[in-house]
Amino acid sequence: MTNTIWVFIEQFRGVIAPASLEALGAARTLGGGVTAILFGQGVGALAQTAIAHGADEVLVADDATLADFRVEPYAALLVKLTREHAPAVLLAGATTAGRDLFAAAAVDLGTGCLADVTAVKLVDGIVHAVRPVYAGKLLADVTFAGSGKPQLVTLRPRAFPKPDPDPARTGAILHVPPALAEDAIGVKVVDYVIEQGQVSLTDAKIIVSGGRGVGGAEGFAPIRELAQTLGGAMGASRAAVDAGWIPYAHQVGQTGKTVAPDLYIAAGISGSIQHQAGMRSSKVIVAINKDADAPIFKMARYGVVGDLFKIVPALTAEFKKRLGK
Repeated sequence: MTNTIWVFIEQFRGVIAPASLEALGAARTLGGGVTAILFGQGVGALAQTAIAHGADEVLVADDATLADFRVEPYAALLVKLTREHAPAVLLAGATTAGRDLFAAAAVDLGTGCLADVTAVKLVDGIVHAVRPVYAGKLLADVTFAGSGKPQLVTLRPRAFPKPDPDPARTGAILHVPPALAEDAIGVKVVDYVIEQGQVSLTDAKIIVSGGRGVGGAEGFAPIRELAQTLGGAMGASRAAVDAGWIPYAHQVGQTGKTVAPDLYIAAGISGSIQHQAGMRSSKVIVAINKDADAPIFKMARYGVVGDLFKIVPALTAEFKKRLGK
C-alpha cells in the first residue's frame, strides 16, 4: 500500500455522502495514488463506486460494529490503519461525522486537523489550504507546522466539484478487520428519526430560507412551497428557530448548517454576521426584505425590497408556469 493520499468515505445505509465523492475529486488534484477508506456493514458494493469516482484502491472494513457511525470504533480503526500504513494526507467531507471522526483521530495521532477548507494543494508534501474565518468575512491561508505526521483535512461540502464517475476504472479492494469489539464500545445507536421527503440542506443546490420576517410558523408556508417548486431545501435563520417556528434541522448559520448552494433565496432575513457565516459561499444570493437597509442586501446579487408574502407567492406562480408544474 503505497498511496499517500487517503479519503474517508462516509455512507449512511448504503448511500455515499456527496461530500465524500467531492473529497475524492480533490484528492485526485493533489497528485499520486488515492486510497479510499470505507467502513460499515454490507458496504462492499460501494467500493466500486469509490473507484469509479477516483480511488485507486479501497480499504473496506465490513462489520456489525461499524454498521452505524460511532466515533469510538471508527476513530480507533482509522488511527490503527494510519499508524500501520503512514499516509501523508487524510481527507474527509466537513460533515458532522467527518468533523467528529477527524477531530478524535487527530488527538490520538498527535497531529493537527484543518477544518472546513475551501481550497487545498500540496507544496513539497505539506498541505496548504484556504478556509473561511471571522464568520466567513476573511479567507485564511493555513498549513501544517512541521512534517512527518499525517495531515488531516476536512473539506467544506460543495466547495469542490464532484468528479464524473468512470465505470471503466479499476482498482484494488482490500478488506481489513475492525479495531474494537462491540463490548468495548460505550455508545449504542438505538434508532434514527429521519425527515421524509426533505432535501438535505448540506447537499441542496437551491435553498429558500425564511427569517424573523415570516412572522410565525404559518409564515413558512410560502417559503416551503417555493422550495418544493424549485426542488430545493427549506432553510431558516436562528431567530426563526429560536422562536419555535421551525425545527433546528433547518437552521443556516454559524450555529446551524453551513451551506453552499447554487442559489440561496433569503426571505425576511436581515442577514446578521452569524447567518452570513452559514451561507456566504452561495453562488447566487437573492434577498427579499421590507427593509432596504438590511445587511443581507450588501451580499446579495439580486435584491427585492418589499413584502415577502406578495413576492414569494408571485415567484412560485411564475416558476410553476415556467417549469410546467
